[in-house]
Amino acid sequence: MSNTPTPHIAAKQGDFAKTVLMPGDPLRAKYIAETFLEDAVLVNNVRGVQGHTGTYKGKRVSVMASGMGMPSIGIYSYELFHFYDVDNIIRIGTAGAMHKDLKIRDVVIGMGACTDSNFASQFQLPGTYAPIASYELLRKAVDVVESMGTHYMVGNLLSGDVFYNDNERTTELWQKMGVLAIEMEAAALYMNAARCGKNALAICTISDSMVTGEATTAEERQSSFNDMVKIALEIA
Repeated sequence: MSNTPTPHIAAKQGDFAKTVLMPGDPLRAKYIAETFLEDAVLVNNVRGVQGHTGTYKGKRVSVMASGMGMPSIGIYSYELFHFYDVDNIIRIGTAGAMHKDLKIRDVVIGMGACTDSNFASQFQLPGTYAPIASYELLRKAVDVVESMGTHYMVGNLLSGDVFYNDNERTTELWQKMGVLAIEMEAAALYMNAARCGKNALAICTISDSMVTGEATTAEERQSSFNDMVKIALEIA
């Protein structure tokens, strides 16, 4: 489609690569572009949501922030998929561990994304939809993380609609169903990708544990985040 620029993205047609990495934080998008990409160019800065396009090992790659929560990533992923001819979006962010075998700084690859959101209601489905990742991206990510020797798990994420949940049993209830970790974006991304026949994957670093109460420091988050970014870049 040629409905560009959009209300949220000022880029022109062709400004984005076929694969876009999406951290939540605009400053992380800027950091990735400056640290990992060659010849990176700022292609969007509407509302401070920075988008950059450059190259990584000769491959053209873009990185743009998604903001926090499903409404935000729902808007940006929709516009990238539908209006900018993007084929793959890889979410890279942090998550809270809900599984006892996940430790701080481990990587979780979201094969599926449960949610307490009502995002899927727009599709008017006569049942419950199960948002899942692109198998092609998932398989590549597993190959890369294994070659790096980083501890990881593959399975269900929980894309929560609230950060401060008034229901104290929420973690326990999702744990019973084998959910690995909680974040706030993957389910909407997976549903948008499915609706328009595109590819999506969420790769998350464990920043804190809802099992042990541990949490990473700012320095530890930065170094763990770099590992996750490298995985995403290698499969872009």
